[in-house]
Amino acid sequence: MIKLSDKIEKLETSATLAMAAKARELKAEGHQIIGLSLGEPDFNTPEFIKKAAIEAIEDNYNTYTPVDGYPELKVAIQQKFKRDNNLDYSTQQIVVSTGAKQSLYNVAAALINPGDEVILPCPYWVSYKDIVKLNEGSPVEVKTSIDQDFKMTADQLRKAITPKTKMIWYSSPCNPSGSVYTKEELEALAEVLADYPQVVVVSDEIYEHINFGHQHVSMASITGMKDRTVTVNGVSKAFAMTGWRIGYIGAPKAIAKACTKLQGQVTSGANCIAQRAVITALQADVSEIDYMIDEFKTRRQLILNLLKDIKGFDCNKPEGAFYVFPDISSFFGKTIKDKTIQNATDFSLLLLEEAYVATVTGEAFGNPNCIRISYAASQEEIKEAMQRIKNLVES
Repeated sequence: MIKLSDKIEKLETSATLAMAAKARELKAEGHQIIGLSLGEPDFNTPEFIKKAAIEAIEDNYNTYTPVDGYPELKVAIQQKFKRDNNLDYSTQQIVVSTGAKQSLYNVAAALINPGDEVILPCPYWVSYKDIVKLNEGSPVEVKTSIDQDFKMTADQLRKAITPKTKMIWYSSPCNPSGSVYTKEELEALAEVLADYPQVVVVSDEIYEHINFGHQHVSMASITGMKDRTVTVNGVSKAFAMTGWRIGYIGAPKAIAKACTKLQGQVTSGANCIAQRAVITALQADVSEIDYMIDEFKTRRQLILNLLKDIKGFDCNKPEGAFYVFPDISSFFGKTIKDKTIQNATDFSLLLLEEAYVATVTGEAFGNPNCIRISYAASQEEIKEAMQRIKNLVES
């Protein structure tokens, strides 16, 4: 009998991908599923980016790429960091990877030793915890509530730091809550971290452009933080390029060098055609994608208005990304369609199996009282999904 490794046996399956797979099964059985589980824009990649990819093919870009990315792409990323984030990174501090998820894994593998603690403000993106555990680190969850807009306070951070703390990972705008840290909030966290120079911050900014209220602020732009912060970004969300698989980091030179070293033994350089297209994407004015951001903002208001009419859903107002993260704990202990709801996973499965609406349990994000609903879907689908949910829970 084949024995798998202990770390793989202990690894959780991605909840978002598992729910998507379950939804596909039901769809194959003939059910009309509305998928609100995946974090994937429902727009096509902009034409000017696709044209750049076609030109790259015609120009015969088909060979292995440099491990850390084409020099021209690294320059484009360098200019993007300066333009959008007020950050000065040298090209030696930039590493291009096969998606921001690989960027995150690279950083974890480059920095974590067995037993190192990584602080994760809850809710957090589903893969953070397991990436830390795969690299023999210890996730330390800091619980936040809807009353604090799901953001970690400076006081909570100070209480969570121990002599074993190696890193803090967070996203802003946040997946799954849509919360956005303000400059003042980041400064308060930085003030705490000033007493702990050994702690590295991983700032996941993949949703920076999908931002409806606050001006996006990078942690690395806060005084004293650049030399201890890894800024993670990519093109999947804002440019509707999830399948192109290009992510990147700006980091202290030693961390960037270590990530390149690791990547050279794992995947080597990212896809050549995608890299050439991303050069064009990042060099374009951000206004080129305003039509997508505007539509997401409209959908946000639509889904919030509809959720207000469903008794038992308590929701904050997300300032970014394309998710709502309602607290549905009022349903715990109740029975709907002969199914007793004990937790968010039960509720999420109920919505899929009875209303044929795919969401994701908040347990996967470190919050067992909530579910994540993506509004990266048409307004018609959102209306229909919310009506199905309303009919189910009020039945």
